[in-house]
Amino acid sequence: MTLFWVAALALSILLYVLLDGFDLGVGMLFGLTRDEALRSRMLASISPVWDGNQTWLVVAGTVLFGAFPSVYALLLSAFYLPVMAMLAVLIFRGVAFEFRHKAGRSRPLWEIGFAAGSLVAAFIQGTMVGALAHGLPMQNGAYSGGPFGWCSGFALLCGAGLCVGYTLLGAGWLVVKAEGEVKRRAERLVPWLACGVLIFLALAFGQALAEDLKIMRRWLERPYLFAFPAVGLAAALRLFGARRRHDATPLFMTAVIFAAAFATLALSFWPYMVPFDVTIEQAAAPRESLSFMFWGAGLFVLPLVLIYNLIAYRVFGGKLSNDIHYH
Repeated sequence: MTLFWVAALALSILLYVLLDGFDLGVGMLFGLTRDEALRSRMLASISPVWDGNQTWLVVAGTVLFGAFPSVYALLLSAFYLPVMAMLAVLIFRGVAFEFRHKAGRSRPLWEIGFAAGSLVAAFIQGTMVGALAHGLPMQNGAYSGGPFGWCSGFALLCGAGLCVGYTLLGAGWLVVKAEGEVKRRAERLVPWLACGVLIFLALAFGQALAEDLKIMRRWLERPYLFAFPAVGLAAALRLFGARRRHDATPLFMTAVIFAAAFATLALSFWPYMVPFDVTIEQAAAPRESLSFMFWGAGLFVLPLVLIYNLIAYRVFGGKLSNDIHYH
């Protein structure tokens, strides 16, 4: 049961990062675009799926709360301010997405809100991941760092890096979905954004070595971990290819980069839920609770959410016509 819920949590987080990552990336690219027609097409590309993408954030939070309640409490104690800020900007971003269509003179406000909400949400998510990799201040199994104990230079660097990564995902999505000028602009951005991702990874690796972070010691203990960054590097280099035969190549290769980075972090943390203080076994709820959740959420809720997403992407698949707008 414990391993099942670890796998469910990992799958939920990875799907959230990949799916909501590209629509947050489109939101950041939206903020860099001034042409009204191009902006409308960018929003139309994510309109049918963006709210469903965020379902995986709810699923991940629910699994963490039910299956690993002590870690849920610990992480909320550490990340209370960034989590509340992230939820606030995600809500405002959703409101801005809808209000922009009907707004008149206030339209610039909602457009700024949509783009800024995408940027801030991505930055906060990256900062929290960076804080976990850096290590949270802990004492006797409890968080002891105060409201800003999670904040460090390494965490902020990871926040900026995830913004670049999500923007690359967004550009890949627009190459898949859009036609005309939107697609051409996204294609031109892909190599530059891939270069930005590689620069961030090099800087993060160098800073981790300079600070002698515990996570780097795991690489020496587990040399096989180097295989995952190698896969990610190969995928990143593929993005620099001259002429791509398939529009799906940028999005697929970027997804491979994220999956490789996720696997690297997960295996570096293993068997800890909060590195390097709380193990999975220590964090797991009683077996009876895990079994009770399995017969409800495990057998029905998780498969239903996954099926819903698959159907949505199937129904709204294919290229977006230039005369279709998001309302």
